[in-house]
Amino acid sequence: MRGAKYLTYIGFAGAVLGLQGCDQLPLEQSNETEGTNKSVSAALELVPTQFDGANMAVLAMGANGEPIILGTDELGGVEIYSITGEKTGGLEAGDAESIDIRYDVSFGSDGGAFLSVLDTGANTLRFFIHSAARLTDVTGAPISSDFATTGVCLHKNRTDQNLYAFIVGENGEIDQWLLYPDTDGKVSGRIVRRMNAASEVGYCVANDRTGDIYASEQAVGVWRFSANPESDIAPEIIDINRFGKIDDETGGIAIANGTGGKSYLFASNASVNKINVYDIANDHEFIGSVSIDANGAIDGVEEPGGIFVFNHPLAEPFSEGVLIVSDDDNGDDPTNYKLVSLATIAGALGIDFAAVPMSDSTEPAPIATVFPTLETPPVGNHGDAADDPAIWVHPTDPSLSLVIGTEKQNGLYVYDLSGNTVQFLPDGKMNNVDLRYGFTLNGEETTIVTASNRTDDTLAIYSIDVASRRLVNIADGPQATGMSDPYGLCMYRSAASGTTYAIVNDTDGVVKQWALRETAPGKVSAELMREFSVGSQTEGCVADDSTGVLLIGEEAIGLWKYGAEPEDGDARSAVVLATDDDALNPDVEGVSIYHKENGEGYIVVSSQGSDSYVLYQLQAPHEFVGTFAIIADGASGIDGASETDGLDVTSAPLGDKFPKGLLVVQDGRNVLPPEPQNFKFVSWADIETSLGLVE
Repeated sequence: MRGAKYLTYIGFAGAVLGLQGCDQLPLEQSNETEGTNKSVSAALELVPTQFDGANMAVLAMGANGEPIILGTDELGGVEIYSITGEKTGGLEAGDAESIDIRYDVSFGSDGGAFLSVLDTGANTLRFFIHSAARLTDVTGAPISSDFATTGVCLHKNRTDQNLYAFIVGENGEIDQWLLYPDTDGKVSGRIVRRMNAASEVGYCVANDRTGDIYASEQAVGVWRFSANPESDIAPEIIDINRFGKIDDETGGIAIANGTGGKSYLFASNASVNKINVYDIANDHEFIGSVSIDANGAIDGVEEPGGIFVFNHPLAEPFSEGVLIVSDDDNGDDPTNYKLVSLATIAGALGIDFAAVPMSDSTEPAPIATVFPTLETPPVGNHGDAADDPAIWVHPTDPSLSLVIGTEKQNGLYVYDLSGNTVQFLPDGKMNNVDLRYGFTLNGEETTIVTASNRTDDTLAIYSIDVASRRLVNIADGPQATGMSDPYGLCMYRSAASGTTYAIVNDTDGVVKQWALRETAPGKVSAELMREFSVGSQTEGCVADDSTGVLLIGEEAIGLWKYGAEPEDGDARSAVVLATDDDALNPDVEGVSIYHKENGEGYIVVSSQGSDSYVLYQLQAPHEFVGTFAIIADGASGIDGASETDGLDVTSAPLGDKFPKGLLVVQDGRNVLPPEPQNFKFVSWADIETSLGLVE
């Protein structure tokens, strides 16, 4: 079988429950690895650990470019060795069980390699910077787990360039922490999310290139899931005990990322003293395994525990890198670490690990990033609840402006510019909301707000009372839409006629346009003026009052341009199709317009499929401007935004926090810590800076 992704873990919190398709290996084919197993020898071994506690080791570059090895010794903390095997020092780190390293991350003023050490006695992490042959403790506020811990691994996210730590535990716990420097230059952290396997997870490793985390569940096998805290937890099995290429017990795991896209996963097949190798770039195809046999005075490895790969050239015999293996047996001596040349393993298995120069590091993803300025409290319901915002600019004091947000399980929220809730209306399952200024009601101009109410399939209609900054229901009775599921909504005010319209679309692509009219004193009704079909499911839409253009996002297709007047019919042209633009990844969700002077501006679109936001020029031919992501800010404790449904933007200056306007987006995964969904506020000035739009 090519690849090993043939089982799925239901909820990642129980036994293996089902097969994905029918690709399970027949039982008689299980564990046929003897023909693919090769014998290799360690080039050298380190002196035995003082307290018989070898479990995990990493390699760092010491003074004058000389490599050093830092290995855990449990009760003895971390022991330091030269590349020739001698012990040269130690590091007090409690009951050190696990260690990981990143070479391209530093905190505070010291540059160098960053190390995380797991103290299983206290169930806490300790952090060190290794620079100029000196290890500096940079541990800040304690990062502690409420479970019995077994391992730690680090991950540097390509998009946000943040550093994360994963802590795994005896009962299958997997906690993800965002690490950040505090005001003293020390390292602190915030919990992002918790996942659970069914039984002990002893080891983990991150692939920064692909954004994946691999977890070794001792009694089950090796799992992979996304390391992005804003992503779904959807683990998939890479190899499984007894039914796959692992005989009984899974141990340590490691990654070798080489040049030319080569990438390999190493996994300890501990119970039979082998280390399996898988081709990550080829759907994790099993390549073969190696057993580490005796080499003169160096005994063979029995029960390989933690493993680490340094896929960078070193001096001979490690010119193509080194595999460091914890030997949990080591004959009659205390446990130690064995070092195997990657070139030897490559020759035995007939592959090329394509060693990477040490100067190379993980390149940032080609996308701009911004931090959220602030966030609202979580909405009142779990699951898919928050959806769409609309920004109201106060007519005389911009600091008193408001944001109206839908809670599609229960009603409408109204927030101030600090994100605080000032009103909640439990009026139904409001999906989308929009507003328009200048509507004449009772002889006075007011702002009119409409929302699609999926509870009774009606159009909800409100005005904003400026003095109280509250919404007031002004619908002249229930305004039925005649739609099976009123979904997206936007508003349009005609420059020609002065008529205000509400435009609602359905999940099947039907679009209806209503004229809003005062039909009783202080009350508003809706009159159907136009109906057409986009073709398939649509939600996000926005109308440009100055040009009479209506933009509608067809979720799986792209963004369309229609006329906004009722007599414009269904004639349309494409602004951008997702199949023609790598930046716009279905599904296409929220859409709004940032207005500048002289008819210029930007169309802002939520590319929900890629957790990003895309800008196009407002004026035809609507050229692509840039893409950005909203990322987590560890210092403030505000997470990024992902899975965004609705958004709204204004170019109006709204005070010191938002001097060039405000973007508000729905956050489909509100983490740090995990809570119900909410809305993120982002200063447009930060977006301009990130995308290089500052004039």
